[in-house]
Amino acid sequence: MAAAVLAVPVAAVLLLLARAGAAVAATEFVFTAGFARENLTASGAAMVTASGLLELTNQTREVFGHGFYPAPLRFKPDNASTGGAAVSFSTNFVFAIVPRYPEAHGHGIAFALAPSPTVAGAMVGKNLGLFNTSDSTGQGRSEVVAVELDTAMDEEFSDINDNHVGIDVNSLKSMNSTPAAYIDNATGRLVSLNLVSGNLQQVWIEYDGASMLLEVTVSPVGTPRPAVPLVSYTVNLSSAVADETYVGFSGANGAASSSHYVLGWSFRLGGGRAPDLDLSKLPALPSSRSKKTMPLLQVVTLVLAAVLVLVLASGAVAVLVKRRRQFAEEEEDWEIEYGPHRIRYRDLHMATRGFRDVIGAGGFGTVYHGVLPRTGAEVAVKKVSHESRQGLREFVSEIASMSRLRHRNLVQLLGYCRRRGELILVYDYMVNGSLDKHLFYDGDKPALSWERRAKIVRDVAAGLLYLHEGWEQVVVHRDIKSANVLLDADMNGKLSDFGLARLYDHGSNPQTTHVIGTLGYLAPEMSKTGRATTATDVFAFGAFLLEVACGRRPMERYDDLDSPGLVDLVLDRWKAGRIMDAKDTRIGKCDEADVELVLKLGLLCSHPDPRSRPSMRQVVQILEGAMAVPETPPKDLGSSNRLFYGYSESFDEFATVFPTSGTTTVTTQPSSSHSNDERQEPISG
Repeated sequence: MAAAVLAVPVAAVLLLLARAGAAVAATEFVFTAGFARENLTASGAAMVTASGLLELTNQTREVFGHGFYPAPLRFKPDNASTGGAAVSFSTNFVFAIVPRYPEAHGHGIAFALAPSPTVAGAMVGKNLGLFNTSDSTGQGRSEVVAVELDTAMDEEFSDINDNHVGIDVNSLKSMNSTPAAYIDNATGRLVSLNLVSGNLQQVWIEYDGASMLLEVTVSPVGTPRPAVPLVSYTVNLSSAVADETYVGFSGANGAASSSHYVLGWSFRLGGGRAPDLDLSKLPALPSSRSKKTMPLLQVVTLVLAAVLVLVLASGAVAVLVKRRRQFAEEEEDWEIEYGPHRIRYRDLHMATRGFRDVIGAGGFGTVYHGVLPRTGAEVAVKKVSHESRQGLREFVSEIASMSRLRHRNLVQLLGYCRRRGELILVYDYMVNGSLDKHLFYDGDKPALSWERRAKIVRDVAAGLLYLHEGWEQVVVHRDIKSANVLLDADMNGKLSDFGLARLYDHGSNPQTTHVIGTLGYLAPEMSKTGRATTATDVFAFGAFLLEVACGRRPMERYDDLDSPGLVDLVLDRWKAGRIMDAKDTRIGKCDEADVELVLKLGLLCSHPDPRSRPSMRQVVQILEGAMAVPETPPKDLGSSNRLFYGYSESFDEFATVFPTSGTTTVTTQPSSSHSNDERQEPISG
């Protein structure tokens, strides 16, 4: 469908002047009957449909799309110095967000002023396709100013809820935001809006260069423009954006998805309001099946028929009641507080074919593959073992942490269910399984390349940094290993299994607990203090680095306690000046400098003295090349061989080691200071 563009001759001439660096008194364009491909620069998942819609994303997960006006505009007069008054602008547009599932949807749309129509380095999900991990929190200068229509709550950016309008200046931490709503002109009442309703909604944005006031107004299409803006903020655009700036839209999906559409757009730079859109000419959204309301007479007829059946067939009723009890569920007050989406047991039973599609076993139960019948979403379903006497406590721990943590390198909890003591968690399904299967069990398949291993290592480091420093509390994972790193369809690494995780406030000290984890990844100080800290996580991460680089476990199942562990072997190679001999022999041609960096960093994280280990922030900086590996002589790392693989003499009095299938269990010995219910705690497998 051809786009209708008003004032095309004037805009074309001004476009040429802008490209030549001339001052522009006014620029105006209107797309009121849809877009044409030549009207916009589309990138990422964005496209202009045959009907003229700008589709920023379809219902594909983990994507973003951009649609920008193809020519740069100058928001600062040529004769104004930096920091001077910016040029006023006005714009309005009509959008719609259609979620794939009502309870799980993408991250929303943003109208943006950006230095490039492709926004180099931008990321999917919570970054809205406009920022990367460094400039999304204001650490860099992105020269991006945006009005976000945000449909996902991210505590990292201090979002107020999952349905708000915000003004962003060089950061996704909004300078001002408010829940989506509009003020009714007739009544003066504030009326809430649902951004993911799938209905057409209109946005007006006005910027006055003299007062530097940016105002945003929103309302449903067909409602008169509200007289009072919803949100505003004072910002000097002449110092916030680039000399030549592009205007347009960005939309993004994360673990869940939505279709993000822009149907019409009007823009004016240089004073005065942008022209109104002719709403009658907007292109139509793709058709969808609407729910049909059952006629009242039919409802009454069905009710009478049901009553008749109840009266005449009490035996049939008894059968139905019995079947209903089979799928009965439990719900308690604490479940309301943690709030992830609850999934019906009946649906999970059908999704897993009666819990028969087993794909593995986690720390406290069996994991099944499933396809939810209502949505078709592919999921992993974890059913906590009945043998776990503390199963409910571990279940609540996973609910409390996983349902509130949000990071691209953490496996997302989608929902849960409880019935008759059965505890069930539903996660995103990771198509490529766990990393340890690729490292140790892939048979005749080619070994993972170093490029893939290096990417996975950096993914896990980013996720662990978020747990330690990026959330409202410190989260100590306590069981970092390759078996707990899952890989999605693009082989991105995601840290999983939070059944052993512990939380404490920033600045406070973690409490003493049992020794828990997997041998070979346990920090030596655990045997004396029994305290899990961020430093013990760093130790386990060091063992994980060596495991990935060397292609062998920190401790093999049948090693005796006097056998050298992986750390000792790598350290011996380093002392001999041949550290590269420690790398996995199956790795072919690779960046040897990067392999050496990972090996040395793994040893540094495995330092027997927790005070000498780097923090996860330092680890990430080293892996990103922003910081060099501290020059620690090998002799300083080897002060106690036994400490290197997590065993010391004092440990004899504290724990007994039992081999199990593919993993290890530490059972604490009872003493007078331990109550009977604290004598045993298993290690995750």
